Amino acid sequence: MYRILQLQLQTRIEALLKERYEIALANLAVELPPKIEFGEMALPVAFELAKRLKKAPRAIAQELQAEIAKTPGVAVVEIAGAGYLNVKLDRAATVKRMAADEHAEVGGGGFRLVEHTSINPNKAAHVGHLRNAILGDSFARMLKKDEYKPGWDTGVQNYIDNTGVQVADIVVAVTELQGMSLADVRAWMAELERTDTRLDYACWDLYAAVSQWYEADAARVGERKQLRLDTLHAIEAGGNDLAEIAELIATGVLRRHLETMERLGIEYDFLPRESEILHLHFWETARALMVERGVLYLETEGKNKGCWVMRRAIAAAAGVELAESGPDEDAKIIVRSNGTVTYVGKDIAYHLWKYGLLGKDFGYAKFRDYATHTCWISTIRGEDPHPSFGHADAIYNVIDSRQDDPQTQVKEALRALGYGAEADRYTHLNYAFVGLTARTAEDLGYVLSDEDKAKNFIEVSGRKGFGVKADDLIDRMIAAARKEVEARHPELEESERAEIAETIGVGALRYFLLRFTRNTVIAFDYQDALAFDGETGPYAQYAAVRAANIFRKAGVSEEAALKAVADVDLGAMLEGEEGTSVWEVWLTASRLSLVLEQAIAAAEPAMLARYAFALAQQFNNFYHRHHILTETDEARKMLLLATAAVARRELVRVLGWMGIGVPSAM
Repeated sequence: MYRILQLQLQTRIEALLKERYEIALANLAVELPPKIEFGEMALPVAFELAKRLKKAPRAIAQELQAEIAKTPGVAVVEIAGAGYLNVKLDRAATVKRMAADEHAEVGGGGFRLVEHTSINPNKAAHVGHLRNAILGDSFARMLKKDEYKPGWDTGVQNYIDNTGVQVADIVVAVTELQGMSLADVRAWMAELERTDTRLDYACWDLYAAVSQWYEADAARVGERKQLRLDTLHAIEAGGNDLAEIAELIATGVLRRHLETMERLGIEYDFLPRESEILHLHFWETARALMVERGVLYLETEGKNKGCWVMRRAIAAAAGVELAESGPDEDAKIIVRSNGTVTYVGKDIAYHLWKYGLLGKDFGYAKFRDYATHTCWISTIRGEDPHPSFGHADAIYNVIDSRQDDPQTQVKEALRALGYGAEADRYTHLNYAFVGLTARTAEDLGYVLSDEDKAKNFIEVSGRKGFGVKADDLIDRMIAAARKEVEARHPELEESERAEIAETIGVGALRYFLLRFTRNTVIAFDYQDALAFDGETGPYAQYAAVRAANIFRKAGVSEEAALKAVADVDLGAMLEGEEGTSVWEVWLTASRLSLVLEQAIAAAEPAMLARYAFALAQQFNNFYHRHHILTETDEARKMLLLATAAVARRELVRVLGWMGIGVPSAM
């Protein structure tokens, strides 16, 4: 609702400026005042016009004041200080429009593609992977159509690097360290399944072991690293036992990853695999286009001699001529001198496909059925009919900050190829890594030195086998929540207690990983995440549960309370100190569309977490101040009930975009 009123106000002012001054402002700011007594919106427009009109800001404000006050939904406009225009809304009218669920629409046309998770299928997912997946899943929920918003047509992809060096490491581990043949690997995987032993956990230990094995014998380091490279090439080539072993293990681990993510409510539409990018010759097609358009060239001298390279964005932007400067030593290598293609090269081809610019497509096969849709996987020759995925109008890639440079190079390759508009619609949702607090690391069984205990966070390392597996963390979160639920609600059925604990545990995990801005390093602490007080998932969930309890005790539905307030003469009930404390809940709730728009524009789900906390706080303050159930004035009681209903409604919505459910009890 706030966004609707904001847009109406901006439209009114734009018309006024054109009519009165023949002026159009590119950006017409509408700010939120620091205190409620100043109103609900603040306009610095008079300051922006002062230089152009050669008038004092306050004089301009006086000229605009009366006309702005005629905007629908505005009660009064006051001038403050040197010329600020403070807008006070018609509280009663706004409340009634909000009660009817009138709000700004968020969405638009075109297909938006969100890529996230993208875990190497060589071992179990860990806590760092969860930050990626939860960020991506929440952002996709923010974009998708739902009962609140028209949204955008959105596809969620999870890129699977099933031919990369990490998969090669696992193949080396099973063939060299374990001495297995292809038949042995099949038997081993069958035995793991028969004994309900997790493949991804078994590979976790193997990956740590082989990483140490490469360096264990100084005299054989070169030989072992060459074995790793030979294995990688065999996997890329396909049609051999090593490639078959890689396919079996990578696909088996991938299935476990999807099961892990589904525990968090995370689902996918398409799983593009690197093996198909190679075998369907995506790169060769992209390379020919890049050479034809002068983006890719063969370096004939200097340190990159024999490599096919692409100029970095900074050099191209500076207009440095290659002939004048000699070899561009800082050029990005796309094809190494030995003929192998770098990650960036394959990613350029992949993103040309994402935008429908490659002239090629994957084959598609059904891989996993969710309750509402099917997840497809890339193949050489697929099934028909199948959905279409490679036609994005905008791309969002959730990839950690260590990949900032490769992501920039892919973007600049698109721009250099003549696809500037596509490059502009390519967003890298980068994020910093996740460590553990010393307390959490010790709780998980790791022995820390005094030096480690003094650190702000403990880094995890899959190669060293140090870290927390995603499923173990989820289990621990749910188990800790279960203890609290058992203590508070022993009267509930076992199944309900289990469901509540899972909702709280998963919600606590998701909220903790979303509440920090993307480029903040997180020190994960499961006790902090599960706290019922402070900026946590359980705190926000508890506010929503508390609101639901009000209606259970009152014997009135939320919908009925919101409908009934339309017939109440709100008048003075929203004025004065008591009325303002009620109005502040509605005002915070009214900003949901605005916050969602801002979070999408900034690609920053943390803005939703902050909003959820603010709304929960506002509701809890209201709850403690007003005795809703014992209120004797029926009209006022209906307003108080409607206030609880609107707070819960918007809390449930914003938590839903964060992938957090609201339990039946807490």
